[in-house]
Amino acid sequence: MGILEFHQVEKMAGNQVVFPRFDLSVEPGAVTAVQCEHEAGLQLIGMVTGMAPASHGEVRFAGEPVGRRFRDLASRVGVVLLDDALYERLTPVEQLRLFRNLYGAGTPIDELLRSVGLEESGRTRISKLSYSEKRRILLGQVLVHQPDLLILQEPEQNLDVESRIILQRVLTQFKEDGGAVLMTTSNLENAVSMGDTIYRLNSGGLKLFEVADEENVEESDSISTVEAEPVSEDGAPAPQLQFNKIPAKVNDKLILFDPTEIIFVESVEGVSQLHVQGETFSCAIKMADLETRLQPFGFFRCHRSYIVNLQRVREVITWTRNSYSLILEDPNKSTVPLSKGKYAELKTFLGI
Repeated sequence: MGILEFHQVEKMAGNQVVFPRFDLSVEPGAVTAVQCEHEAGLQLIGMVTGMAPASHGEVRFAGEPVGRRFRDLASRVGVVLLDDALYERLTPVEQLRLFRNLYGAGTPIDELLRSVGLEESGRTRISKLSYSEKRRILLGQVLVHQPDLLILQEPEQNLDVESRIILQRVLTQFKEDGGAVLMTTSNLENAVSMGDTIYRLNSGGLKLFEVADEENVEESDSISTVEAEPVSEDGAPAPQLQFNKIPAKVNDKLILFDPTEIIFVESVEGVSQLHVQGETFSCAIKMADLETRLQPFGFFRCHRSYIVNLQRVREVITWTRNSYSLILEDPNKSTVPLSKGKYAELKTFLGI
């Protein structure tokens, strides 16, 4: 049983479904990352804190329904929202001491400052610190009372490199001490790089992403297409099993995409780039091989450097007699070129 559990929760905004019913368990010793839109992330966190009750279902913390009891549970939970503010006239030492006093006890201030890399800035006014340093104060602030669960909204957004390293280090130690982390982020790459278990939440529901450490997975054709050898007791041909996933690399992890999630593929300096929901991921498979594997899923090689998901093509633009483009349905309203030689082939492919 997870320390935080969502049971058949659903959120409605008027007649609009923010996300349909789902189950989710946040386990101790791990980071559970949920990639979703900003508003959906606020709603998800609000279900835990009681600020945005679920339209259906129940959220439980340590086996007990949260409901409107979050105040009673706050001593065991730490929450950092993207727009949380600080007392800018105070110093980091004073800010952390204030919260330590509110809880009546907690981690020593010097230890907190050291953990978030602010020993030398402890007596500098917060107003004079950088955005990333202020975010590190907030991180130290939620660790004051030694919670069992951390809830973080967009924890890496706009952070500098040093602060990202510190954040990763703090969360690693927190997990090793048995703590649980739930983070929401609109950036899939951040979810993959930080999370141990990664989900995507949208109007279609909650979906688990398949992710593996690169060192434990040999990046080869077997990742994206696995064919079982025909086997039958009577020697007759047996049906082949095919597993179709497209691997992309994020730091030291591989994320396996369903082909239909990909909007288009672009070749940049010989490296295939997968475009998924406005984000880009490197793929080791060559364009020619991707074309073969993706074609059964409705993909079309529209240009020597581009393969598009025809289900995501919104419009074909004719600029001149020999110049064409495809407008795609994705968060960036992407435009990709359509070569002259492929224009007639596309018309035939679409039956127009």
